[in-house]
Amino acid sequence: MQSKISYEEALQPKIFQIISKASQELQLESYVIGGFVRDLILERDAKKDIDIVAVGSGIALALKVSELLPNRPKVQIFKNYGTAMLRFEDTEIEFVGARKESYHFDSRNPAVENGTLAEDQNRRDFTINALALSLNQNNFGALSDPFNGLNDLQNKSIKTPLNPDITYSDDPLRMMRAVRFASQLQFKIDEQSLKAIAKNKDRIKIISGERIVEELNKILATDKPSIGFLLLYQTGLLEIILPELTALNEVEEIEGHTHKNNFYHTLEVLDNICSNTDDVWLRWSALLHDIGKAPTKRFNKKQGWTFHGHEFLGGKMAKKIFERLHMPLNHKMKFVQKIVMMSSRPIVLSQDAVTDSAVRRLVFDAGEDVESLMILCEADITTKNAVKFKKYHQNFDLVRQKIVEVEERDHVRNFQAPVSGEEIMALFKLKPSREIGILKEAIKEAILEGEIPNDYEAAYAFMVEKASKLGLKMN
Repeated sequence: MQSKISYEEALQPKIFQIISKASQELQLESYVIGGFVRDLILERDAKKDIDIVAVGSGIALALKVSELLPNRPKVQIFKNYGTAMLRFEDTEIEFVGARKESYHFDSRNPAVENGTLAEDQNRRDFTINALALSLNQNNFGALSDPFNGLNDLQNKSIKTPLNPDITYSDDPLRMMRAVRFASQLQFKIDEQSLKAIAKNKDRIKIISGERIVEELNKILATDKPSIGFLLLYQTGLLEIILPELTALNEVEEIEGHTHKNNFYHTLEVLDNICSNTDDVWLRWSALLHDIGKAPTKRFNKKQGWTFHGHEFLGGKMAKKIFERLHMPLNHKMKFVQKIVMMSSRPIVLSQDAVTDSAVRRLVFDAGEDVESLMILCEADITTKNAVKFKKYHQNFDLVRQKIVEVEERDHVRNFQAPVSGEEIMALFKLKPSREIGILKEAIKEAILEGEIPNDYEAAYAFMVEKASKLGLKMN
């Protein structure tokens, strides 16, 4: 398997020529290695980052390359790791000296020694990432492929260069990376490698939540994330990382009543939503939207299986997941929590007559995230009954139409009460008190129910009448 253009042609961009010249001046060997080479051969979009390995000092090579570039870009040096990075145009280029590694059982951070190109390729995670192209003037563009990575690219197979049991035990994050590449490239993980991941799954516990989430986000960003999450489930990693999801993989039957498998349903929803959004946090919302169903599952003879309050509990569980995995506890977490908590609202709405008041409340509660909520709810329709599927989506079209009409007329998105608390205090000579809250809530409810329009005059008149009933007197 080879790209339509030769490797030498692919290395014609100026940066490779400069690195080659710098290597020559320093009298050391240099190679472009890893993802750039892999994606070049697969004819995927060019990566915005390039890894260069030098048989010698990667830092010295980076500094020399910067000297030779017209704009002399700043070189970031990471002495502890023996690496350096510079930016050229819109590409980040990382330089590292060839090295060999040895690991301690309690850490994924290896002891590092200088090494040869072959030793550096040995330490790579997968054969498809161990491919290297020479930047040396005597054999510029020559491919080094010691582990038949080309063959594995051809066969769409993910294998480790060395014994997978040792590879994954040494650096357990590689297990997540294997799953991520399987999902990104839609490759299969080699059988021996898959067994080694299952065997070493508990080693993932030494990896920080931040690094795990980084890989989860990359899996979520793929065209079909279910590939990755099924592999995480099959290897036992998902039970350790997100047990709230694996708890959904259970179907019970009582008195002939069964419920759907909410784990596989979730993966179907996740794949569905990917065709309509690239927002990784909305994809997280799809992944977590049903996690409250396992703990709220109940059976009774009248209703069969119920999951009452699963959305509210799911939102609370989502926050705990973010905390446990050291994810951002900012507006991103609040967004996911809100979408999970509201995930059934438009679906319920689409089953009934779509009233203006119900739509007003939906828009009021969802605010600027109402479109994201609708995208999730449309993805959540996984029925295989064509008639039901069509009816749901027709009703969603009605809901969307109502949202536009209500918003244009009533302006309840990011609602602000037409009469402020300060004005109420001034009118009735009140200090901050319960009565002010009662009046503001009454105005809001009257607008949402359509009793009064969302404007100052109507709200003022309503407020005066309500205040009179509470025994309040104006100045």
